[in-house]
Amino acid sequence: MSVRAAILTAILCLAGSRLFSAPLFSLDDQLQPLHGHCSIAPSTQADHVRYELDRGTCDNGSGHCHDSDSDVPITTFTGLAFADFEHEGAHVEAKIVAEAGTISCSGQIHDLILSGDFTFTPDPAFVDRMTHLGFSDFTSEKLETYTLFHIETSWVQGLQAAGVAEMNSGNLIALHIFKITPEFVRSMVALGYPNLPASKLIAFGVHGVNADEVKQYRALGYNPDAEQLIQMRIFKVTPDFIHRMEARGFQNLTISKLVQIRIFKLAD
Repeated sequence: MSVRAAILTAILCLAGSRLFSAPLFSLDDQLQPLHGHCSIAPSTQADHVRYELDRGTCDNGSGHCHDSDSDVPITTFTGLAFADFEHEGAHVEAKIVAEAGTISCSGQIHDLILSGDFTFTPDPAFVDRMTHLGFSDFTSEKLETYTLFHIETSWVQGLQAAGVAEMNSGNLIALHIFKITPEFVRSMVALGYPNLPASKLIAFGVHGVNADEVKQYRALGYNPDAEQLIQMRIFKVTPDFIHRMEARGFQNLTISKLVQIRIFKLAD
């Protein structure tokens, strides 16, 4: 799936999380390999290639299933070098190997494009480890996304140790896309925002909430809660904006008033 589609899937996914003592799925029943067409070509971006994965008709018959297309560093793939694209007719097998599984694109070079068949093979051992961490509702399609974004158990454990609440196998994707790291979570905990739910942290990532700006708010005498931080970012209530309001004689404005000034463009 595209990055936009992956974000939408992650945000809308409502899968719960439970702790099981044994794997929920086995490769033989729920986690079947995925197959389709693939192409990889040099990108206009230096040291990158553009890949496309296409599974044709969706399994549920809902229409065309376009899996993913993106520009990534060529080092994302093993078994592929830029020199390979110069060898017309050569057979190449490029792979993305990750903890959740392996994506292979096997085909021939024609007109500087590797075109052929792709296979995603999920790793049941990864599902076993994630199940013991309290996550469920895995599918091959979801694990393919985990593989594309290199979602690893060590990162998940780091988020759990940092106190992230309400994580599930769906919102992990969005947490990773928006670069919610254990270090970021700990920085927010240190500022007085412990045990934030995954949905709130995703919103932090979407809107660019960061520890440095929170410290600037504090220095100005404001102590916004998590929801107020998001609102302040959405409506551009920045430390600089607050300074400008103060310079105009508007002292000690509440966060609510500052947001209203932005919404109704009263400062223009």
